[in-house]
Amino acid sequence: MLHIRVVQTASKSQAVQVVYYRNRKRIVYKHIGSGKTGEEINKLKLVARDFIENCSPALSLFGEAKYNNLLYLDKSEFLGVYYTFFYELVWQLMDNMGITRIKKRLLLDLVVIRMLEPSSKLRSIELLGTSFGITHRRQSYYKSAPKWLDLKTEIESIVVDFAKQNYSFNFDLLFYDVTTLYFETFAEDELRKNGFSKDNKSQQPQILVALMVTKEGFPIAYEVFSGNTFEGHTIIPVVNDFINKHAVKEFTIVADAAMISAENIKQLTENNINYIVGARLGNLSNELIEQIDKNVPREDDKSIRIKTDNGFLICSYSSTRYRKDKYEMEKQIEKAKYILDNPSKNKKMKFTKSNGQKLELNQKLIDKTRKLLGIKGYCTNLEEHVVNNQTIMDRYHELYRIEQAFRISKNDLQTRPIFHFKEEPVKLHILICFMALVLSKHIELQTNASIKKFITESKKVTYARLLNTLTNKEIKIRTKIPPEFTKIIEKLNLSH
Repeated sequence: MLHIRVVQTASKSQAVQVVYYRNRKRIVYKHIGSGKTGEEINKLKLVARDFIENCSPALSLFGEAKYNNLLYLDKSEFLGVYYTFFYELVWQLMDNMGITRIKKRLLLDLVVIRMLEPSSKLRSIELLGTSFGITHRRQSYYKSAPKWLDLKTEIESIVVDFAKQNYSFNFDLLFYDVTTLYFETFAEDELRKNGFSKDNKSQQPQILVALMVTKEGFPIAYEVFSGNTFEGHTIIPVVNDFINKHAVKEFTIVADAAMISAENIKQLTENNINYIVGARLGNLSNELIEQIDKNVPREDDKSIRIKTDNGFLICSYSSTRYRKDKYEMEKQIEKAKYILDNPSKNKKMKFTKSNGQKLELNQKLIDKTRKLLGIKGYCTNLEEHVVNNQTIMDRYHELYRIEQAFRISKNDLQTRPIFHFKEEPVKLHILICFMALVLSKHIELQTNASIKKFITESKKVTYARLLNTLTNKEIKIRTKIPPEFTKIIEKLNLSH
């Protein structure tokens, strides 16, 4: 016999189900829908009752119900399907991660829609209605949004606590990098400034966003700087602020070569912060380059460690890197020779130098470059008995995880274009994108599926809007969940 059952969902809704019992076990035969108000639940119960009454005894456990009293809405009234299932899943996830503790419904809803369909904030409020049937007033956004930036520290603390519990994060290792986000304008202000653009948009103002992730690539903190800030000047204030917030005692930061300078190394050392960064071998002194050339074994997986005034320099050789470097060098030399042989196209290249008003081949630079072919350098202050050379190199190569995070942010979440012009809304936009990135990266890490695949599969589970002709009330019925997507949901420990 079929029964009606009402259960509480993680998103604080109530789900109406048709169930039966076999061998003292409850089996869900049909999920009717979810509602939040008493009126919505009563409508769903009527549909469930109608469903049971129209099931023939022979089909009551194994067949399909006959929807004699349910009709699709007329096309002129049909507003399209709702992707409420995706909404419920993400809200469950935010609840499990503790993010819902901030109790800002509109802010969290904007995070959800940022994942599903990135858009401007006002367009996002419209999409919440058309995608999920959730209504928010624009005035509510204008009134509430200015207060949300104060939640940044609390949100980062929630994320750090979650990383401790689920990714064994203990502050021992963090990866740091920055990216730039440009604006579709040529007007600068205090935050949006022209600077070195990673998007090749140097003529347009931009902001600089610094991000820190765990060794798995899970983001835990970020900061926003004006667009003309030199990226090497960001690492010290961001790292120090993070250490002070969380009372960290032991800390190792992994960063790209662009982040390092003699002054940065000095400040990191003074603050007892361990570091692993890439080395720019071409900028080293001739004495150090000679030492590297003589002592680095030209064998794969071999390395040396040299004590310098700025900590330890670790150098390793790779035959694959050698072939690549040699090819690039020879190509640049050919370009330089072509320019020298064609004075009408006289322009400075990498391996040319000025001699008065004339260009000539820079043989010293060619010789120096040849000595470093196939060699990669890493700087650290960690003693070898604490962390060996191979571990240092392995940790540095994991820096690609932060690049993955930036790709998700820029491509899937479309952090650009930014539809704001004042500092406060711009920073709020980055906060929403950061929260969406946290959720997206957790989904990817737990399911081994891209966030794009997760969204695509979840959109296959829609809520059809139907009209019960007995009651003349509108109800929603969910389609079946594809088996493949069920496995993904179970990996996230979400109910469905």
